[in-house]
Amino acid sequence: MKRLNSVLAAAAVCTGLAYAPVAGAAELTPQQVAGDAAQSTISPLEPTPEIEGKSWYKKYKDDARVEKLEATSPAMNGRKIPLAVVRAQHENRPTVYLLNGAGGAEQDMDWLKLSDAVDFYHSKDVNVVVPQAGAFSYYTDWISEPNSEFLQGPQKWETFLTKELPGAIEKHINADNHRAIAGMSMSATSSLLLAQHNQGFYDAVGSYAGCAATAYPLERQAVELTVNRGGGSVDQMWGPLGSPTNRYNDAMMNAEKLHGTELYVSSGSGLASEEDTFSYIQSKGYNPLQAAQGSATLQVEGGAIEAGVNYCTHNFKAKLDQAGIPATYNFRNTGTHSWPHWIADLKDSWPVFERAFNK
Repeated sequence: MKRLNSVLAAAAVCTGLAYAPVAGAAELTPQQVAGDAAQSTISPLEPTPEIEGKSWYKKYKDDARVEKLEATSPAMNGRKIPLAVVRAQHENRPTVYLLNGAGGAEQDMDWLKLSDAVDFYHSKDVNVVVPQAGAFSYYTDWISEPNSEFLQGPQKWETFLTKELPGAIEKHINADNHRAIAGMSMSATSSLLLAQHNQGFYDAVGSYAGCAATAYPLERQAVELTVNRGGGSVDQMWGPLGSPTNRYNDAMMNAEKLHGTELYVSSGSGLASEEDTFSYIQSKGYNPLQAAQGSATLQVEGGAIEAGVNYCTHNFKAKLDQAGIPATYNFRNTGTHSWPHWIADLKDSWPVFERAFNK
């Protein structure tokens, strides 16, 4: 029952070892990973009314540090994916692929709007690529095509992010062959999976408050709730529970594939931190009613979610320990499933990324 309650809490969020050969991080080039896959075409972002209405675009429209681009995805019928790109101050620098969570830029719940990622990474002289689309997709390759407001047509996000985009965008920004991938909540799982499926391509992974497991019955319910919010289903995405595709996309089951990759993995406890309190929220300019409602939501709903994430992440640590895979863990004594903690993770994970880039 304890396990059931913990995993059901995680559901609100998002979300025999056989040793694989150890792959050194970033041994592979984009061309090697892409194989014969068609490449993205990179061009300036077309400021459609929809784009102009997005908070991230309004915030950085006139900021020269953020290059507003779009990349085609041949695997998604030529769909144009908006990109926010922060160029390093010098050429031949690493690239961080930063993924949004479930609602993403489509729901104005993205890194550019809600964090200081641009300021932070620009100060580190590193390239950053943020796909400003992909809400509720898990940034994975779906086996069938959904038809909803947020999920329409082919969903081939892994193909886009690993085969189509890197060669084109890294050439455009004159990057070197070092890269990391990071995400929060839903995309914390995605970041682990993309690294597992492409061993030797990423130097480092940042998994901020996500659940690695997706193919166990209760953990799958967490994924289902997230995908349902976008109008899709896990069956459309990965097929039935326990299917080969489902198991392939379970980062817990495939933990051994992270050998050789630097890892930063985090979770709060679910207990309220200072940032989750009425007084803190009010100090950010919200009126008393808004602060009361916000703190209540964070402490009840966000607390339950993060408690489940915490349980799942401790299980993931046990699996990595069993496989002999080191990682940098940040298990906070407090903290709900909310932005202040993911912003802290972005900064706390930088030493891990920097170490990996300098190997």
